[in-house]
Amino acid sequence: MMQRITLVFASTAMSLLLAACGGGGNDSLGTDNPGNNTGQTEPPTWTFNQFPASSQFINYCASPRTGIDKYNNNQPYPDKVGTAMHEKMWLRSFTNETYLWYDEVLDNDPTQFDTVIDYFEQLKTNQTTASGNAKDQFHFHESYESFQKEAQSGVATGYGIRWAAIATSPPRNFTVAAVEPNSPAANAGIVRGDKILSIDGIDFISSDNSAALNAGLSPKQSEPHTFVFEDKAGNEKSITLTSVDIETSPVQNAKVISYGDKQVGYVQFNQFIPTAQEGLIEAFNLFKTRQIDDLVLDMRYNGGGRVIMAAQLGYMVAGNSSLNKTFTYSTLNDKRTAEEERTEFESRAINWAENKFTTTSLPTVTLPRVYILSTRGTASASENVINGLRGIDVDVFLIGGTTRGKPYGFVPAQNCGTVYYTIQFGSENAKGFDAYADGFTPSGASSSGEIGLSAQVPGCIVADDFSEPLGSENEGLLAAALTHIDTGRCPNVAQFAPNAQPQYQNKEHAVTLPVYPLRENAILMKPKESQ
Repeated sequence: MMQRITLVFASTAMSLLLAACGGGGNDSLGTDNPGNNTGQTEPPTWTFNQFPASSQFINYCASPRTGIDKYNNNQPYPDKVGTAMHEKMWLRSFTNETYLWYDEVLDNDPTQFDTVIDYFEQLKTNQTTASGNAKDQFHFHESYESFQKEAQSGVATGYGIRWAAIATSPPRNFTVAAVEPNSPAANAGIVRGDKILSIDGIDFISSDNSAALNAGLSPKQSEPHTFVFEDKAGNEKSITLTSVDIETSPVQNAKVISYGDKQVGYVQFNQFIPTAQEGLIEAFNLFKTRQIDDLVLDMRYNGGGRVIMAAQLGYMVAGNSSLNKTFTYSTLNDKRTAEEERTEFESRAINWAENKFTTTSLPTVTLPRVYILSTRGTASASENVINGLRGIDVDVFLIGGTTRGKPYGFVPAQNCGTVYYTIQFGSENAKGFDAYADGFTPSGASSSGEIGLSAQVPGCIVADDFSEPLGSENEGLLAAALTHIDTGRCPNVAQFAPNAQPQYQNKEHAVTLPVYPLRENAILMKPKESQ
C-alpha cells in the first residue's frame, strides 16, 4: 500500500487555538468530557432544521470504550452508554455549528442511514468549484488510534511505499514514487519507478477484483502480500511484503548543489509534523552556513500538516522581513466570525513535548525568492507556504504540476473512538487571496511581475520524472529548477503530461486510491506561550 500519512491540523471544537495536538495535555481533539457518567439508552429524536447543542450528544456511544486512554495522560475514556442515534445527532449538530459551509448541508433524517459513518459521509456540501470539481473533496474519518499514531510522529501501517496513481481504472498504472528508508519496501529493493503488475497473483492492470487489490494496497498490520513489479528496464521481480508500523522521515536529502556560479540548497520535505522540526532546522543551518544563493523546496508529495509549522518554514525562507506579518488568516462560518484568527510568520522553535514555543530562534536564509517542486500531491499546509510567501511579496516559482487545491483546514474531532474531519476554516494570505480551490498552476512566466496575484504562479510545467531518484540533479523537476535558476527560463524539454499526474478520483472498477499523503490536511494550532 501507499504509505499512509495523516496531515493533522489540530484545533479545538470551540477555538482554533489548540492546547495540544496528539498525546498529553488537554483533550487534543476538542471533545467535551462531561462530569457525569450517566448513560442514555433512549435514542434522541430528530426534528427537521432544529439543532440542539452538540454538547448534549457527545461521548454517548453505541459501543463505549472502557479503560484508560494511553494517548491522553492515561485518563479514562469519556465514553458513556448511548446509541448510534446519539452519535449521529452529535455529528449533525457539530456540523451545523462548525462546518465552513453548514448552510449548504441537507438536513436528512439520520434514521434513514444504516450506520453512523454512512450518515457522516453525506454531511457536506454538494457544491462545485469553478472547474466543476467537488467543493469539498476532503471529508473523511479515521480511528482514534490511527489518528494518534500519525499525529504524533507520522507512524502509519504499510510497506513504506509512496504511490503515484497514474491510472486507477483498467488499464491501471500504480508506480512507486518514493520509498521510505529502512522500510519493508526499501529492504526488499523496491525503488522509485517500479510499477505494479500483480498483487497476490491477481492481474493489477486489468482485473475487476478491486477488493482483493485494495487488500494488498491497504494492508492491516503484519499482513503479507506478494507483488510482482516491473522495473524501469522492463524486468519483472516478485516480492512478498509484510506491512508494519513505520515512522516516516519527513525531511530527507538536504544538501547544497553547486550549479553554475551559484550555491543552491535542496531539501525534500514530505510532511508538516512535529518530528520534521529538527530536520528542517538542520537543513536550514546547513543552507545558512553555506550561504546559499537559491533554495529548492521539494514538496511534490507533501500533503500538509500543521499550519504553525508552515509559518515556521515561511520564516526560515524569508527571514526577519516576515516578522509580525500575516502568514495566513483563518476565515470561519458566519456563526463564528468572532473566533477568526491570523497566524504570523513564526521565528521560534517549538517544544513539542510540552506544546510550547521556546526562546530559540529558527535559522533563516533570508531569500527574496524560492523554488517549490509541486504535483497534485502538494496540498494544504504546503499550499499555505506558497500563498503566505506570495502575500508578503516573496517570489515563488513552481516547478512541476498543478497543486491539489485546498485553501481549507479541519478541526479534527473525536467521538466514541472515531476522529472526524470536516472543513472548519478557509485560509487567506496577507493580501486576502484564497482563490486556489483548483490548485496553484505553474504559468510559464519567468517572473512574478508578469502576472498578478492569482492561482497562476511563475514557473515551469514539468511532468514528474520517475526515471531518476529524488534529489538527483538529473531528475526532471529538480533539473528544471536548476535550469531556471541559472538562465531565468524554463528548459525546452519541459512539457506537461497530464497522465503522469496522480489521479484523485475513482471510476467504475477502480481500485480505491490510498492517496499519499492519504490525508490532505491543514491543521491550525498554536502552542502555548512559554511562561
